[in-house]
Amino acid sequence: MTELNNSELIRLSAAQLAAKLAAREITSVEVTQAYLDRIALVDGGADGIHAFLHVNTEEALAVAAEVDAIRAAGGPEAEALHELAGVPIAVKDLIVTIGQPTTAGSKILEGWHSPYDATVIKKLRAAKMPILGKTNLDEFAMGSSTEHSAYGPTRNPWDLDRIPGGSGGGSAAAVAAFEAPLALGTDTGGSIRQPGAVTGTVGMKPTYGAVSRYGAIAMASSLDQIGPVSRTVLDSALLQEVIGGHDPFDSTSLTDPFDTLVAAAKTGNVTGMKIGIIKELHGEGYQAGVENRFNESLELLKEAGAEIVEVSCPNFKYALGAYYLIMPSEVSSNLAKFDGVRYGMRVLPEEGPMTIERVMAATRAAGFGDEVKRRIILGTYALSAGYYDAYYGSAQKVRTLIQRDFEAAFAQADVLISPTAPTTAFKLGEKLDDPLAMYLNDVATIPANMAGIPGLSLPGGLADEDGLPVGIQLLAPAREDARLYRVGAVLESLLEEKWGGPLLDRAPVLKAPVLKAPVLRAPVLDSSSTTAGGSN
Repeated sequence: MTELNNSELIRLSAAQLAAKLAAREITSVEVTQAYLDRIALVDGGADGIHAFLHVNTEEALAVAAEVDAIRAAGGPEAEALHELAGVPIAVKDLIVTIGQPTTAGSKILEGWHSPYDATVIKKLRAAKMPILGKTNLDEFAMGSSTEHSAYGPTRNPWDLDRIPGGSGGGSAAAVAAFEAPLALGTDTGGSIRQPGAVTGTVGMKPTYGAVSRYGAIAMASSLDQIGPVSRTVLDSALLQEVIGGHDPFDSTSLTDPFDTLVAAAKTGNVTGMKIGIIKELHGEGYQAGVENRFNESLELLKEAGAEIVEVSCPNFKYALGAYYLIMPSEVSSNLAKFDGVRYGMRVLPEEGPMTIERVMAATRAAGFGDEVKRRIILGTYALSAGYYDAYYGSAQKVRTLIQRDFEAAFAQADVLISPTAPTTAFKLGEKLDDPLAMYLNDVATIPANMAGIPGLSLPGGLADEDGLPVGIQLLAPAREDARLYRVGAVLESLLEEKWGGPLLDRAPVLKAPVLKAPVLRAPVLDSSSTTAGGSN
C-alpha cells in the first residue's frame, strides 16, 4: 500500500502521518511496527538511548490493526475516527496506565500496575492512538537530567555521552531519536520544555488546569502539568486538543474550551504582535551560543512583522529559591503515601521489633533514591513547626510577586520570549554531585509553573561552541495557549526555511547499540492493585 520505507515513515510528522492514514496511503500497523522496530534497533544495549522503560508491543499493534480495519470498512465509524487515530504515541512513566507497569522511575513502585487509566490515557484510547510504551524519567519527576531514574539514565540522541534533560528526558529522547512521533510528558518546573530544548524537540506546558492531572502521580500538585512532546508545533497543538478539556476527577481542571489550538498553529503570521524580551532571562550566565541563537530568533520575528519590546520581571531572581521551597514541601506531603503498607515494595527490618514505623522506614530507605530523599527532607523541614512562615509562607508570597510581574509584562506584550535553558546539554555525570548546579538548569522555565501560565519550547538552532540544540521559550497569559502555537509555528517555519529543513535532520545518525550489556528496564510484575495516582 505504501512506497515509504521504515526510515521514511518514522521521520514523518504526526500531522503528515495522520493525513496519509486518512487517505489510506499507509496503514497504522505499518507505522506502529516501524516505530517498534526503531525502538528495538536504537533503544537497548549498553550504548542505547534507553528512552523506554516498557514497550507495549502487543497492545499497540492490536489498536493499530483495529484502526486499519475501521478505515477499510468505511462508513460512519470510519468517518468518526479522530484525526490522530492510528498515530502512535509514547507516555511518560509517571502517568498511570492499565495493562502496563507504572514505576515513576522508582524502585519503590517496581512492577506496580495501576487499576485505572489516567484521564489523558482514556482520551488517547478514545482517539485510538496506539501507545508504544512508557518512557524513562528522573525518579518521581525529580531532576533535570533523567540521571536520577532507578533504572538507569537516558542518553541524548545528539550526543550519547550527554543528558537528554529532565525529568522527562525519556519522552524527549524518544521523539528526537524517531522512536515515537509524539509523547506525553509532565512539567513541574520545566520537565517538558528543558528536555525539548536540549534534544531539538518541541515541548509544551499548557495552562495549569487545561489538561487533567488525574492519574499523573503527584510530585508538587500546585505546579504539575501534563503536556505534549513532539517534533513540530502543529503536532503539539493536535495532541493538546486530544488530551485537553475539563475533567470532573481533577478539582483544578478548567472548564474553558481549548479547541482553537490547531487553527492558531496554522494562522501563519505574527504581524502587529508585541513580543517581550524578559530582561532577567538572558545575558549574564547564559552560554554564548544560546544567546546567539536567541538573538537570531528575535530578528526573524521582527522581520516577520512582530514588534520586539523589553520587559522587566524583577522578582524572577527569587523564583528559583521560592520554587525549591514550595516544590519540596508538596513533595514531602505527596510522597508520604509510599510507605510499604498499601502498595509498592515492602522491606522488612532485619532485626528489632516489626512495627509499621520500622517497616515504613526500611521501605523508604531502600525504595527512594538520593534526590527524592533530599527533597523530602528539605520539604519536611520547610513545613515544620516554627519554620513554616519563614520558609514556605515566604515562598508563597514570592510566588504572588512573580504572578504580578507576569501581569505587568503581559500588559506590555502579547507573548514573552527567552532562551529555554541557559546552556546546551551537559555530559552525563557532570552535575550529579552538585545539586545546586543541576537546579539552575530550570531558572528560565520555573516562573511559568509558579504562575500557572503556558510555556512552549521549540528548537532555535545549534550552539556555536558544541553543535548541540538550543531551545527558544515562548510564554503567554493563562488560558492563552493558542498565542504560543501561533507565534511558535511562525518562528518554527522561519527557522526551518533558514536551515533548509527541520533541525532534527542535522542530528547524528544513530547506529544499533552494543547489545552485550542490556540496559536496566523496569520489569513487568504483578503487584497490588491499589492506586498510587490521582490529582492529590
